[in-house]
Amino acid sequence: MESAIPPHLQCPRSRPRRVPDDYVPPYPSFVARHPASVQRVVMAYFGVQSPTARAPAADAALAEMQRRFGAEAGPRHWDRARYTDEAGHDNVFCAAYWDDPASFDAWFAAHGRDWTRTTRDGVGTFAEIVRPDVRRYETLFSSPDRCEGIATLASHMSDVVMEHAYWGGARDRIPASQTDAMEPAGELRVERDGARVRVVGHDALCLIRSGQDWSDTDGDELRMYRHDVEPVLREGMEFLRDRGREVGCFANRYVTVEDDAGRALPKSYGMSWWTSLAKLERWAESHPTHVAIFGAAMRYLSTLGPAARLRLYHEVTVAQADEQFFEYLNCHPRTGMLRALAP
Repeated sequence: MESAIPPHLQCPRSRPRRVPDDYVPPYPSFVARHPASVQRVVMAYFGVQSPTARAPAADAALAEMQRRFGAEAGPRHWDRARYTDEAGHDNVFCAAYWDDPASFDAWFAAHGRDWTRTTRDGVGTFAEIVRPDVRRYETLFSSPDRCEGIATLASHMSDVVMEHAYWGGARDRIPASQTDAMEPAGELRVERDGARVRVVGHDALCLIRSGQDWSDTDGDELRMYRHDVEPVLREGMEFLRDRGREVGCFANRYVTVEDDAGRALPKSYGMSWWTSLAKLERWAESHPTHVAIFGAAMRYLSTLGPAARLRLYHEVTVAQADEQFFEYLNCHPRTGMLRALAP
C-alpha cells in the first residue's frame, strides 16, 4: 500500500490527514500516476446547446470540433457526452485532455478560440477549461485496468492507496492539501460582448467528474445497478442540477457517455462546479441526497463483494482563478457557470 500523493510531490505536512498513519482502507482503490516531468494539465469541455433534442446543427458543430481534435497539438484523449439541462435544452460536449499546456495553447489559438466566437444558427456553444497544477487535483479508481478522464494521460496506475474510503479522502489525495487549506478567495465577475459571455472565476473553484461504467455487468448485477443504485444517483444529480446553489454547487451535469458518432455507451458521469472543495465535502458527508447515494452504493458493493464488476472513478480539481476559462455564446443564462450569476 502506498500514498495517493506521489513521492516527488510529498512534503512536510502543516495540515494533517483525516486518518492516522496506520489506517487501512476496507477495500482497494487506485490513483493515476503521471511522469514527474508533468507539472500542469488541461481539462477542456467544448459543448454545443440546442433547445431541441439531437438537432442536426448541434451534432454537426460537435463533429466539426472532433475533427479539429485531430489537428497538430490536439488533445491526447477526448470523450463525448450528452445530457438534458434544467431548461430542457439538449447539451452535447467533448471533454478533452492535455498534459502539455504549451501544446494546448498552440492548438487552442489555431482551432479552439473561435468555438465561442462564431455564431452558429439555432445553437449555442460553450468552452469551460481548467489548467491546474498537478498539485491541485486528484483521481480515484475502483479498478486499475481501465482509465477515464485525465487518467487516460497517466503513465501508469498506482498500487493500492491508503487515502480513501473515509470522508475527507479526496482532500487528502490532493498534494496541495499537505500545506494549503484551498479556501476560495476573490469574487466571480462577468464580461459581456453581445451574445458572448465570459465568466471569470475565483480562486479555489472546485470541479468534480465522478463516473460509472457498467459495461462489464450483466444479469442480477446489472438489474441491481439499474433498479437500486442508478435511480438514487439520478435523484442526487437532479437535486444538484436544480437546487445545487443551496449547497454551494454552481452547476451540475449528469451525462451519458457517447461514442464518436453519438451512440450511447454504458457509462455515465456527474460533472459539477463548486464554490469550494469544502462545500463539496459537506454535501457528500451530510446531505440526504448524497447519503442516499452512498448507502445504495455500499449495499450494492457489500452484496456483490469482490464479484462486483461495476467500475467507479472520479477526479477532483481545485483551480485558481488564473487557471480557469469560461466562455458562452448564445447559451441560456442557466448554462454552466452562467448559473452562478443568475438571480
